[in-house]
Amino acid sequence: MKSLNPLLLALILSFIFSCKSAVKWEGQGPIQIIPTESKPIQIQEKKVFDLDKGVYFSNQFEGARLNDVTRINDTLVAITILPENEPINPSPWYAFKIWSESPQTFWVKFTYSEKGFHRYYPKISQDGYQYANADSVDFVLPIVAEGRPTEAYLIVRSSSDTLWIAAQDLVGTQHVTDWKADLLNLDFVERITIGKSTDGRDLEVLKIGSSDDQKMLMVISMQHPPEVPGYLAMKAFVETICEDSPEARKFRSTYNLYVMPQMNPDGVSNGHWRHNVGGIDLNRDWVNFNQPETKALSAFMEKKVAENGGKFIFAADFHATWEDIFYTINPDLEGNSPGLIPKLIKRSSKRIPGYDPNIRPTETNERSVTSNSYFFFVHGAESMTFEVGDNTPRELIRKKGEFTARELMRLLK
Repeated sequence: MKSLNPLLLALILSFIFSCKSAVKWEGQGPIQIIPTESKPIQIQEKKVFDLDKGVYFSNQFEGARLNDVTRINDTLVAITILPENEPINPSPWYAFKIWSESPQTFWVKFTYSEKGFHRYYPKISQDGYQYANADSVDFVLPIVAEGRPTEAYLIVRSSSDTLWIAAQDLVGTQHVTDWKADLLNLDFVERITIGKSTDGRDLEVLKIGSSDDQKMLMVISMQHPPEVPGYLAMKAFVETICEDSPEARKFRSTYNLYVMPQMNPDGVSNGHWRHNVGGIDLNRDWVNFNQPETKALSAFMEKKVAENGGKFIFAADFHATWEDIFYTINPDLEGNSPGLIPKLIKRSSKRIPGYDPNIRPTETNERSVTSNSYFFFVHGAESMTFEVGDNTPRELIRKKGEFTARELMRLLK
């Protein structure tokens, strides 16, 4: 076993699981069409795990999963992280709280029962809000013969103060509700309820701007619960559009931005690796619309167009994956503002020294089952899926979201 620092870990994981080429990662292959009728899921039991010797683990919070904890011996505790159902991509979304009656030091072994492999570098927090990467000397990632690290080890130093350990910063439904509440203090922001999730949560869109809806933009994020870096980039993008600057004020007088920051609130709340509580990847349901989340947003967009005759000019779906990549529409196809997306990616990327964007246009001229395709083929919106790298520093994520918004405002002025 060898201890790996975060940067080396990111490089190894990208190489092993992403089939990275000599120049740039090729990203995902062709999107597979899958049935999107609801199917059963496994809800994790929320509880405090008493491991004796005054040590306690807990998953009693929103987001991420901890399915079982077992004490192996005095210095080793094994945790099991399982998905909501299968088949599913390998994104083990783990998080847990630890505390002990007296200071103790022990190893935590991450296991996935052959349902996945260790993808996310552990992050540690003292308050459940501010997270930092675990010290590299405390983390061990074995690489087995098949090239898949199906377990990992982390040294934990517990005390009476609660310690939070998570795959990504924990962003639950309350976090998003609080963020929306801050934006709603602005007189040009309005909340619109467009439906209900299966678990009865409000599906909400924010309207940002004061125009006549002849020119509209759409932004979404968190179709997949663990993809927090994408959500953080989306936040920076939206906050930049909301700035009290001449550029932003002028932009909002011409364009209305519609934002659905949390497409999958049930999946987020339950800590799902990828799916909603219908057991479906929402980003494969943008043709059949069997799930309430995709059905509600598509109906909202189509109603807006029918009511006022306006157009969606731009749309972006923020995600996260092994490393940065932009999925775009075939450049031979033209929507409501031809050439907008290539120009936007080029101009915003140039503002980050040394950043060479990885752009992967689709090769077909046909509509697929993703949001990106729906936005373009149904509405003519110049659209992209913006995938932020799992291990991207938070300040750089903020800059990517901000610079994308600034260049978009300049291109559409």
